[in-house]
Amino acid sequence: MSYKLFIPGPIAVSEKTLRAMAQPMIGHRSTDFVALYQSIQPQLQELMYTKDPVYLSTSSAWGAMEGTLRNVVQKKVLNCMNGAFSDKWFNVAQRDAKQATALKFEWGQPVDPDAVRRELARGGYDALTLIHNETSCGCMSDLAAIMKVVREFPDVISIVDTVSSFSALPIKKDELGIDVLITGSQKALALPPGLSLLSVSKRALDRAAKTEGRGYYFDFVEFQKNHEAGMTPSTPVIPLIYALKSKLEDIKAEGIENRYARHARLNQTVREHVFAKGFKFFPKEGYGSVTLNCFANTQNIDLPALNKTLKTKHQLVIDGGYGKLKGKTFRISNMGDETDATIAAMLKSFDSALAETPKVAG
Repeated sequence: MSYKLFIPGPIAVSEKTLRAMAQPMIGHRSTDFVALYQSIQPQLQELMYTKDPVYLSTSSAWGAMEGTLRNVVQKKVLNCMNGAFSDKWFNVAQRDAKQATALKFEWGQPVDPDAVRRELARGGYDALTLIHNETSCGCMSDLAAIMKVVREFPDVISIVDTVSSFSALPIKKDELGIDVLITGSQKALALPPGLSLLSVSKRALDRAAKTEGRGYYFDFVEFQKNHEAGMTPSTPVIPLIYALKSKLEDIKAEGIENRYARHARLNQTVREHVFAKGFKFFPKEGYGSVTLNCFANTQNIDLPALNKTLKTKHQLVIDGGYGKLKGKTFRISNMGDETDATIAAMLKSFDSALAETPKVAG
């Protein structure tokens, strides 16, 4: 059965993007690959608002996220945690035998800049991790306010996951002072999974050069050396790089400001529509994601039954809650290539399926 994904990722991939992946294979050490790699750098830098290089890694974003810890943490890392994925980063730091502190907030609550300042002021930290847009609970923290605090501590390397927010709203890496900006292919970029992108500042690169045990596959020094030659350290997923080039063409054709406005508009459309059905917002008001909405299941709807109807009768699926929020929340994505028409069609299907979905005991 073919059905469309309105989950937080992976998301639907356009026919144009899929066709781009079917181009003839080239050698990853060839002049053809160098031309491909170098052709996409200017627009990637533009999208990240940076003068730093943008490395391409054949891995999920988690590869780059873990690898960054191994590159830059020599003393202790502060893990800002307000959802499943930011919680996981603390676990990953521990598995990498890094000294780490968990700065915890309730799922759905944004990371508090003042709490970040208080903890960093205790001293001993040389890195901080933050997930900008926590898809598990639909909460987007105030990145500018947090980075303003981090800049008060010059020894702290900032590592920011923008996997589900990159290209949906402006994230000005250099202006904000972000040292390592990481994103992935399968969310707002609307590409298949398997490619991560990371932009690394000079000071993070310098830190890496002096860090022992950083490994090879995600070694920043190796990335930089190969980047200068228009290549990647290891054999890359060339079809996805073709797809990325195609997507960058789409973004340029639409216009980046139009893309930002479209994501904001569609997000608000979904939010208002579902509010009108009696559901409430799960994250703190004013801190909702722009690429998806996470709703509290205040109507006690049988979410598995709802999704079964959506899938079998309407050929689409939404998300029925993640981790400890499963069944208690549901999430609807508006990221990537969605339009006013596709969102309207999805909401019509949602209404139809909702009308025949039973409630569960609260």
